[in-house]
Amino acid sequence: MNNKYLRFLIAILVFVIVSVAYFSPILEGKKIFQSDIAQFKGMSKEIVEYRKEYDAEPYWTNKAFGGMPAYNVSAYYPNNYIKKADLLLRFLPRPADYLFLYFLGFFVLLYVLKVEWKLAIIGALAFGFSTYFISLFGAGHNAKSHAIAYMPMVLAGILLVFQRKYLSGFILTAIALAFEVNASHPQMTYYLLFMILILGIMYLVDAIKQKTIPNFIKSTLILAGAAVLAIGVNSTSLLATKEYASHSTRSKSELTITPEGNPKEHISSGLDREYITEYSYGIAESFSLLIPRFYGGGNRENLGKDSETYAFLKNKFGRAEAKNFSENFPGYWGEQTIIEAPFYIGAVLIFLFVLGLFLVKGKLKKWLLAATIFSLLLSWGKHFPSLTNFFIDYVPMYNKFRAVSSIQVIAELAVPLLAIITLNQFLKDENNKTNKLKYLKYALYGVGGLTLFFTLFGTSLFNFESFRDPGMAGIEKQFPGFMDTIISERKSLFFNDSLRSLILILISGGLLWAFLKEKINKNAVIISFAVLILFDLVGVDRRYVNDEDFVSKKQEEIPFAASQFDKEILKDKSYYRVANFAVNPINDGSTSYFHNSIGGYHAAKPRRYQELFEYQIAKINMQVLNMLNTKYIIFQDKDRVTRLQKNDDANGNAWFVNSVEVVNSANEEIMALDSLNTKQKAVVNSEFKNMLSQTSFTKDSLASITLTSYQPNELKYDSNSSNEQLAIFSDMYYKDGWNAYIDGKLAPYFRANYVLRAMVIPSGKHEIVFKFEPTVIKTGNTITMISYALLLLIPIGWFFIDKKKNVQSTTE
Repeated sequence: MNNKYLRFLIAILVFVIVSVAYFSPILEGKKIFQSDIAQFKGMSKEIVEYRKEYDAEPYWTNKAFGGMPAYNVSAYYPNNYIKKADLLLRFLPRPADYLFLYFLGFFVLLYVLKVEWKLAIIGALAFGFSTYFISLFGAGHNAKSHAIAYMPMVLAGILLVFQRKYLSGFILTAIALAFEVNASHPQMTYYLLFMILILGIMYLVDAIKQKTIPNFIKSTLILAGAAVLAIGVNSTSLLATKEYASHSTRSKSELTITPEGNPKEHISSGLDREYITEYSYGIAESFSLLIPRFYGGGNRENLGKDSETYAFLKNKFGRAEAKNFSENFPGYWGEQTIIEAPFYIGAVLIFLFVLGLFLVKGKLKKWLLAATIFSLLLSWGKHFPSLTNFFIDYVPMYNKFRAVSSIQVIAELAVPLLAIITLNQFLKDENNKTNKLKYLKYALYGVGGLTLFFTLFGTSLFNFESFRDPGMAGIEKQFPGFMDTIISERKSLFFNDSLRSLILILISGGLLWAFLKEKINKNAVIISFAVLILFDLVGVDRRYVNDEDFVSKKQEEIPFAASQFDKEILKDKSYYRVANFAVNPINDGSTSYFHNSIGGYHAAKPRRYQELFEYQIAKINMQVLNMLNTKYIIFQDKDRVTRLQKNDDANGNAWFVNSVEVVNSANEEIMALDSLNTKQKAVVNSEFKNMLSQTSFTKDSLASITLTSYQPNELKYDSNSSNEQLAIFSDMYYKDGWNAYIDGKLAPYFRANYVLRAMVIPSGKHEIVFKFEPTVIKTGNTITMISYALLLLIPIGWFFIDKKKNVQSTTE
């Protein structure tokens, strides 16, 4: 077998073994419990059941937010062959499949950069075991993991093109980017674009210096072609996402007032500035990349029974309470609301990265350094407002994404990449030993010295107090000394991890020194660094994602157990909604698992519905709850006892109103709901005025409109009235896809009461049908099929043209 293929085979075998070994409970049939995936199961339950029963996609669900498109919840699109190919690569059980992809993609990137294959395997493991990437599995951010995993492969394809291996680079870029887009995490793909742009600038500058601009232009055009095809094969999902984005919280609000009726201070074309920067990495917190518990680690640190905290609490609360608290110790004392784990890259890798700043020459080093600094600066978010505000205000799409700290994914990729390139160069014979020794001292003095400083003096630099600590004031009052113990424990975490990183850096420097002095050979260095890096990263990773995160298959597949209230509500077989105020309704998928919820869990909620919640539902406007057909309300009373209340005043699925109030703006629409009797009257924006022949309607006392058939994507009603009526439907208005029919003929409908559907219905008996028939699916599918054809034909044609040229060249 060709050595090249054998090396790939060995690498793949290693990646499979390591992936399965890290998540070994999957061998027992267990599954990792992921909170976000549990919420997803709640949100997608109706779609999954419909798919199973009808072997078709509804593309709409009524389980959450009164109804929303299924595009970003769970949707299978026709002819999605990229997804099928992706599933072939993800042949391991989850989450080992994503870890394997991390490894494979980074190995391909290092292979393209001609790094020795053994080091490429180590580099792949170093990238995949980055603590941030592993922590994503615990939280259930699978789409993010998925997108990150394909980043290195996309970069590998681009670098191949710049290496003038045009055909192979074109193919790899197109396919890897198609996988990347298919992973459906636009934020990660957007951050990758920054990294590509920085790389492009480096190559452009180099092309200007080398006077090779034509080659640069040729490479750029080839990459542009690959990108067009990669996007083309994902057209259906992208078009659907784009369409929904204009209706979601990622789009500009029409409201210019606050819920209190005051003018808004700032109106964004995307998310609010405060929301975007809620998760901003502290500037000093960035040292967590080098020292994992520099800021105390995650929100919940497992200190165990040997901790000072356990010893303090066991005689006061009892052993069980002390154990529980020490296993969920509030270690993190930074400013982020929630942090599962620090973004630890690894002390060994950062040491090698700094060494590479001296040792490695050329544009690749400049690219990786610039990308790292860029990501760090932007990850600081609100702590570096001048830069962050510039990007929010002027850089396209930057204000569509939140959690700016996650842009550190660029550094998480760049640092190990330069680190392994450095190690590869250090171990080559051709480099000057004197220079190597000099650079080694620089890196050791710099990184080692910094870590030594924190080890010696770090505990006196900070106060180790968290903004959450006042919440434990009651315990402190009851047991004086409690907060001192907490602070002392955080200092211990800081010191221990500082010392840990220092030792790892010293060992790394010692290994390289021993190699230069010919006391150990190259293979010994490679093996030693493999052990060192894995010890460093896996040791930290296991603090946050380990065997305890796995549960039985049944428990994972059925994430929510029905409460007594759920069981009581489910006896009602009619079509209605449930308001669950015992949880945070706007961030809850558990209610959607059992009922049609007025809330839900999604990163991009329907914008108007989110606003309805903030302006009306949050203050328990019963008329609004009635118009949403909220028949059951779960809440906690003043004694925090959860209770169920049936709402007999709910308006039902559809009803006739007596009159309409026509208003001129979104502000007037939302504020009119403050005092609207939704059973009698409707509020309609003047943009729909031409659909109203009158603003008052005479009700026939026998008039009726009744839901006769329900599917998530098709609702049928029977209407009977002696007069023309205005009907209001309790379902969400969404103009892109929903069509209305009266007796089989397409009929106009419009928006009323800020979020609902309304329709003028003629007198007599009629059947009214609402069908969700999104044209975006058909349009996207056509573009997708054309793109697949081009993706297949272009490389084949290219190959034969190149072959013909080579033959002619040889003949001449």
